Amino acid sequence: MRLRLVRRALADAKRRKTWWQRNRPDATHLFEQELGATLERIAASPGIGQRVERRDGDVWVRRWLMPKTHNHVYYAIEGTEIVVLAIWGAPRGRGPKLWLSIE
Repeated sequence: MRLRLVRRALADAKRRKTWWQRNRPDATHLFEQELGATLERIAASPGIGQRVERRDGDVWVRRWLMPKTHNHVYYAIEGTEIVVLAIWGAPRGRGPKLWLSIE
């Protein structure tokens, strides 16, 4: 399956990568390494994420936890495409506000 990140997810990834590099000097590349491995895992097995919100009838938003950096990757499966909607800090205790349409 093809994997695509919407603008918001790309901005989330960039912001978190920058934060990680500035604030975790002993593991500056951990976030981008874990995100890369997570995206590969989701692409290989899209159904692995926990269902968190139903969209557009039968389409579910799913999330997958990146345990080392404590971030969730929110995504939906749209036909033959996996669309990453957001990357969100799990410690916030709530999820992001997700749109009904995919950019």
